[in-house]
Amino acid sequence: MLANYHTHTPRCKHAVGTEREYIERAIDCGFKILGFSDHTPQPYPKDYVSTIRMGIDEIEDYTSTLVALREEYKDKIKILIGYEVEYTHKYFDKLLTELRKFPLDYLIQGQHFAPDEVEGAYMGFKSGDESRLNQYVDLTVEGMRTGLFSYLAHPDLVNFTGDDATYKKHMVRIVETALECDIPLEVNMLGFVEKRNYPCDRFFSMAVQMGAKFVIGCDAHKPQMLNQPEAVPGFMDFLNRYGINVTDNVINLG
Repeated sequence: MLANYHTHTPRCKHAVGTEREYIERAIDCGFKILGFSDHTPQPYPKDYVSTIRMGIDEIEDYTSTLVALREEYKDKIKILIGYEVEYTHKYFDKLLTELRKFPLDYLIQGQHFAPDEVEGAYMGFKSGDESRLNQYVDLTVEGMRTGLFSYLAHPDLVNFTGDDATYKKHMVRIVETALECDIPLEVNMLGFVEKRNYPCDRFFSMAVQMGAKFVIGCDAHKPQMLNQPEAVPGFMDFLNRYGINVTDNVINLG
């Protein structure tokens, strides 16, 4: 694994460690490319303060810090500047306007809420509500079709507790859209290590059978969470069980 594109910083309020510590760890682990993709700020109403993402006023510091480190470490590792973006109807266009004011290498799509964080529900909570599952898929697919995302992070984050037939009826649309738009789907290492509901057997068995492309994301919220797949107990067994072949080449570096 030459590249990890899913790395956070303390600005998201639930990660620790300096950017330099992540970079040094990546070098020690043999990565050639390290992409930072912290949870994107959102232009939410002023009376709403998110506890899981940086503020709009932190974009400049996030960018300038990474630009300086990219230059400092250019002979050791390639540093990319990105964001993990929550696609929404209400805030997406305004967010893009803000992000494009600064150097930006890529965006990855990471849906956690529907319809958004302010007015919606967290999709990682258990639910057997089919309408909730459908809402997650609708929003995810719509975001993928913008053509703005390099890959889809934790595509199976939604924690649907209903039957497999209902799950697959809706989630198949994510895989179909990934194939249509040539977007890799992430196998999320953080979810695996923390034994979350993702990566999910019923999703990846379906996605492999349909011929999807995959990428591994460390989803590192601590420097020590940057690891090669072989260093994570059981992770290679999961990949091999379904024949998941992964790629590093998901970001167009020009």
